[in-house]
Amino acid sequence: MNILLATSNRHKLEEVQAILCSRGVQVFGLNEHERLIDEPVEDADTFAGNARLKAVGYAKATNKRCMADDSGLVVDVLNGEPGIYSARYAGVGATREERDLANNKLLLENLLKTREKESAARFICALCIADPDGTIVAESEGAFEGVITTTPRGVNGFGYDPLLFLPDVGMTSAELSTKAKNARSHRSVALRKILPLLEISQQ
Repeated sequence: MNILLATSNRHKLEEVQAILCSRGVQVFGLNEHERLIDEPVEDADTFAGNARLKAVGYAKATNKRCMADDSGLVVDVLNGEPGIYSARYAGVGATREERDLANNKLLLENLLKTREKESAARFICALCIADPDGTIVAESEGAFEGVITTTPRGVNGFGYDPLLFLPDVGMTSAELSTKAKNARSHRSVALRKILPLLEISQQ
């Protein structure tokens, strides 16, 4: 089975490939597609809604079965921010690295205003798979629980990974090995939930 993953994010593609390729699902990203595709407008108000918009939009545009995810960080003391705006929270930065740094900086500044020493938070990942005719084949959602630390730690990750601290292992998400992260991340939880639904769709 071949699936187009609606992302140009190398880190995200590698994480999905590591989990699905061992299950016989070949995954390729937008960078491997033969032509540029206009990105669908993500104007839903939930992670699941944006995942649907992307999956259906890219599936129709490429005539391929497409998987899309919408993911982000939800911080309780900030009333769920940055949420669906996680990737563009600060609204600045020309590169992914610059945007990540700006987003993390703004998050810590906003947390400082609350005067909370630590805050429960979680990564959320909503997945959707759609066929070229726009039919939604499967959907799932996963969460990755932790607390926000005020000191970024680790380099094995992207986005807010250096800030999500996992009390049970005493590390941030960015300090986990790739294997350890793939065993428990929000994306891996969502992928493992969606696999049985994907298999049913092939019967």
